[in-house]
Amino acid sequence: MRILWRLYRYSARLLKTELFRTAASNTSFPEVWLLLVQYFERAPGFFWVVRRNSFFTMPEILENKADLELYSPHPEVRGMTTLDRAAFKRTIVVPVLKVKKEVINKLLKSLKHTTLQRPGLKRVIDDPKDEDSRLVLLDPHKISAEYSLGEAEQEILKQFNIDPQVSKYNLELTYDNFKTEEILRAVLPEGQDVTSGFSRIGHIAHLNLRDHQLPYKHLIGQVIIDKNPGITSAVNKINIIDNTYRNFQMEVLVGEANMITKTRENYITYEFDFSKVYWNSRLSTEHGRIIELLKPGDVLFDVFAGVGPFAIPAAKKRCSVFANDLNPESYKWLLHNCKLNKVDKKIKPFNMDGRDFLLGPVKEELTKELSFLTEERKNTLHIVMNLPALAIEFLDVFKHFLDGKPCSTDLLPTVHCYSFSKHDNPAKDVQERAEAFLGTSLEGRCSTHLVRNVAPNKEMMCISFQIPAEVLFKKQCTHEESPAEPASKRLRPNEDSPEEKLTSLKD
Repeated sequence: MRILWRLYRYSARLLKTELFRTAASNTSFPEVWLLLVQYFERAPGFFWVVRRNSFFTMPEILENKADLELYSPHPEVRGMTTLDRAAFKRTIVVPVLKVKKEVINKLLKSLKHTTLQRPGLKRVIDDPKDEDSRLVLLDPHKISAEYSLGEAEQEILKQFNIDPQVSKYNLELTYDNFKTEEILRAVLPEGQDVTSGFSRIGHIAHLNLRDHQLPYKHLIGQVIIDKNPGITSAVNKINIIDNTYRNFQMEVLVGEANMITKTRENYITYEFDFSKVYWNSRLSTEHGRIIELLKPGDVLFDVFAGVGPFAIPAAKKRCSVFANDLNPESYKWLLHNCKLNKVDKKIKPFNMDGRDFLLGPVKEELTKELSFLTEERKNTLHIVMNLPALAIEFLDVFKHFLDGKPCSTDLLPTVHCYSFSKHDNPAKDVQERAEAFLGTSLEGRCSTHLVRNVAPNKEMMCISFQIPAEVLFKKQCTHEESPAEPASKRLRPNEDSPEEKLTSLKD
């Protein structure tokens, strides 16, 4: 089981597409080979020596398609800590086709997978020797090893009566033409991890830099702002989430210091002060998964609601929602987002400790709901507890939580409790810890879901289960267990119980 779980986590990380990496489905074999060669640090060589802006025919075959340095900035940028955009200028050799300008548009549609695709770079440039023609830039990695172009491309050229001869052209690349990962790989010390992902929250890019990246933090922040339109601030988390309100200290690396932002998730708009509340864009799929479990008329109790990513879409789905958060700032923005999304009449908000919320409003409403629910009226009850560091410790609240007779199993409330785990088998670990706080076995009565990999060997899990009736309801005393005593033997109001007498003696 442990081996299978490790394989699953490893496979998940392999399949995960980082924000700046080319998706595997769009990566040609030469590009993959290029990455492999870079990984094994092949010795540099096979460089084309050319003069700037020269243009000449090239009937010979392009020999170095997987040139390691083709799309790398100038080597002198290595170790740069203050961004100097001019230092990234570089001239490379690319293949081109000479094409009459009147057929350019039609040809580009047919050759769209062969033309050069670079940020901020035009695929068609003027021919310096013929004003009636244009030069189409081709991707060097797409040129056949035996022909200037593949047979399919040559057939297309024949249809347009275009000479298939490939020429080469000295193309100047600037900072604007390089991708984020290419820039950072060129700047950071060789062999070190490159920051290639961040969370976007409205106009804010949220990074979590490692120690070896900190000397380059301002440059990294500026590159991310430059390469991502709409981002005007880059921040770095400088401590873990370890306080009562689940927010963290952050440093503004570059850009504006305004942390009040607006973002959309699952078609819902949220506004909040990112520096004072908890928000994680990587949880959008999990928010949607829980909402999919709900149907109109269901009741949702959100114990650690934050700014409303569970509560508001549930209310939009016509569920009855009770949402709570201890953080006054989260509560303020929860109210704001309820109004913003026009569900303020459908959500009952609370600003309480989670345990007090469970023992107060949740207990009261559950008692009421279960008294009305019948086999015919099966609105389900859900309790979401998204505080992974601590939520599982709140489960003991449900022990003998309600008075009255146990209801039908189908009507028992369902808990969705989140927890972190560093165990080799996190599903088993989370289940066992939940069972310890509930005081009963959940074997065959729960499901666990891997939400995401938080860090190496640290997973975020969600365990879902209906609270067992023997846990939820207080034990009913039978006549045999507690026979009625004569009135003369019952304790008077001012008498101590045997336990209290024993305690007083110990004191």
